[in-house]
Amino acid sequence: MSEPKRRGRPCKPRPLAASPHVDAFLDMLTGERGAALNTRMAYERDLADLGRWLAQRGLPLESAGTDDLRAYLAFQAGGGAGGGPAAPRTVARRLSAMRQFYRFLVSEGRRADDPASALDSPKQGRSLPKILTEAEVGAMLATAEARGGPDGLRLVALLEVLYATGLRVSELVGLPMTAILREGRGLLVRGKGGKDRMVPLSDPALAALAAYLPLRAHFLVAGREAVQTPFLFPSRSSLGGHLTRQRFAQLLKELAVESNIDPEKVSPHVLRHAFATHLLDHGADLRSVQKMLGHADIATTQIYTHVVTERLRKVMHEHHPLARKKVVEPSTE
Repeated sequence: MSEPKRRGRPCKPRPLAASPHVDAFLDMLTGERGAALNTRMAYERDLADLGRWLAQRGLPLESAGTDDLRAYLAFQAGGGAGGGPAAPRTVARRLSAMRQFYRFLVSEGRRADDPASALDSPKQGRSLPKILTEAEVGAMLATAEARGGPDGLRLVALLEVLYATGLRVSELVGLPMTAILREGRGLLVRGKGGKDRMVPLSDPALAALAAYLPLRAHFLVAGREAVQTPFLFPSRSSLGGHLTRQRFAQLLKELAVESNIDPEKVSPHVLRHAFATHLLDHGADLRSVQKMLGHADIATTQIYTHVVTERLRKVMHEHHPLARKKVVEPSTE
């Protein structure tokens, strides 16, 4: 008989990289720099992969040289162990993990030199975020509302809050009940690096939350309703836990199909992009959008101005009479 699957919130994974200093480095990331658990896990996987690659060449992780690290990055970019080439963004993240790890070793006196300091970052180019139109967001909301019942009302609340605030998906599903401000007009959100920010809620989002909250107990573990959970969006599959990012993303894909929208276009992050782009479309200033998104640097927010500019250029090209007018070649007669 097979062992039943474990359910509930995912546990912190056991360290994979064979280095006595990786744990100390990861603890520093979370303890001193406030890195999120997802960031810690990604760096742990990246260093584990590098450690295994070096071990096959008889090198411990701490002893790698610049040429070794450059060869590893070339191996990743060239397709790795039988797979396709790693995306430039993935290689860039792995390079970041390497740089921070070896810089940590130098600061702790474990190495005299930093072998990652001379490595170049891969060229990523500028990719504009995917977005949904206002009509598509409206169609998904209408479909969710038509479902009715506790599941439909929760999905409407999730969509309205996400579209009204542009929260990261981890921020959304992890919202505690205490995030709702006393006067009920906004949320207090704990973002990256443990930084708090206040974001306003739209009237539709407030109405959706008011309709959902009386049914919140429906999503507590059956028979254990008395168990206290701090989360605004609890999960029946996890005692005291919340709706997972993966499950919410799955719900959005299903909703997209029901709304006759390509599910490949839809994700929690795409709705975050839609929030920012639609705000700018309607005249919001960039600094306000930056604050609501929780971006530390306004340069990160400026990507949305490129989206708006590109859309305006396309509209002008397709609809402006001068742009559509064909050029008449001069007569040679």
